[in-house]
Amino acid sequence: MNRVLEDTRPLRLTLEPLDDFVVVEPTDEEAETRAGLILPASAEAQCRSGIVTAVGSAADGVAPGDKVLFPSGGGYDVRLAGTAQKVLRRAELIARIHD
Repeated sequence: MNRVLEDTRPLRLTLEPLDDFVVVEPTDEEAETRAGLILPASAEAQCRSGIVTAVGSAADGVAPGDKVLFPSGGGYDVRLAGTAQKVLRRAELIARIHD
């Protein structure tokens, strides 16, 4: 008799980007920074914002935790443990947001 054991522990998956790749968790809500910059969440927006979750060894100028702008159509869409992620080249990032 074959028995299937179910593992109820949550999966902890992470992405470790290589070279100049950056992993960003998009923030889909419309936000306004303290300085008054409005970051739209609409599908027509040409850029999106997100939080950097991991950086490759050659991705200079950004660090995990940075809030960044990136093109809507840029990079690769990845789903990791049910969470949407974007994997982009460092050069695709438009700006870092300080708020």
